[in-house]
Amino acid sequence: MATRTDLSINLASGLPQTTLVRNDGMALDLDWVAGVQVNTSAIERRAKTLPGRRSVKKDYQAAWLLKAIACIDLTTLSGDDTVGRVGRLCAKARQPVRADLLEQLGLPGLTTGAVCVYHDMIPAAVKALQGTNIPVAAVSTGFPAGLSPLHLRIEEIRESVKAGASEIDIVISRRHALSGDWQALYDEMRAFRTACGDAHVKAILATGELGTLRNVARASLVCMMAGADFIKTSTGKEPVNATLPVTLTMIRAIRDYYDRTGIYVGYKPAGGISKAKDALVYLAMIKDELGDRWLQPDLFRFGASSLLGDIERQLEHHITGSYSASHRHPIG
Repeated sequence: MATRTDLSINLASGLPQTTLVRNDGMALDLDWVAGVQVNTSAIERRAKTLPGRRSVKKDYQAAWLLKAIACIDLTTLSGDDTVGRVGRLCAKARQPVRADLLEQLGLPGLTTGAVCVYHDMIPAAVKALQGTNIPVAAVSTGFPAGLSPLHLRIEEIRESVKAGASEIDIVISRRHALSGDWQALYDEMRAFRTACGDAHVKAILATGELGTLRNVARASLVCMMAGADFIKTSTGKEPVNATLPVTLTMIRAIRDYYDRTGIYVGYKPAGGISKAKDALVYLAMIKDELGDRWLQPDLFRFGASSLLGDIERQLEHHITGSYSASHRHPIG
């Protein structure tokens, strides 16, 4: 693991297309896709050993937890979301940890990477985040199932961009990956990318519903070929969401794409990541497999809500030596 001084945090989260050459995609290369294979047992062994081999303590742990905060897409995706709840969530995004703690940790301007909401909550989020560099992300394309008519999914993207979302989290049609219809997945993803315009697009693969790690790897590659700025594990609504084997599979696809094209694509694990120690493992895997550049919020995000509360508790313990009650760290 790196030392504390290696973990510089870009407080202005930014979008990939504003700091790097954007992924414009490429023609679908079916030979490349067909050649993708995954050694599932080796992936699972590697993922199983990582938590025990990568640990940090004291000041170094605090530095990595601060990095994790900068990479959180603070999320509320509930049917009972209200303007008030979104406003509170945005206030937490602007001030994710108690001001006195951040002062002592030397990062008084720290914010989360973004706020993620449903389409109807975009105006409330944009208003609440006015004057900050925190982007508003919106889930789209018939989230979470992605089974509404294609023209409606495309129009939903356009409406969300028009409402002020600068990031769009789309869901793919899982049937295309399950049936091996990579041309259909490519065409769909390309249409979504076009509809996003200048807003960057995160492609949600719903990996828990894709059946095999090979399908995950191939779907990752096809979405990147079609122009995805990020690939994302899950909607958070599937029975199985982000896991370490899935993460290892997806980030190796990102590495392969970068090695062949020179283009950076981001990664977002989402769903089920609620503990600070889990966030540290994911960050360690990103550093090991992709390198330091992917540890900035323009290329890595956690899709989470309760994760921030646990990180704040750990940071308070680091400063004071005592753990506070969870209810002292409300999210929304």
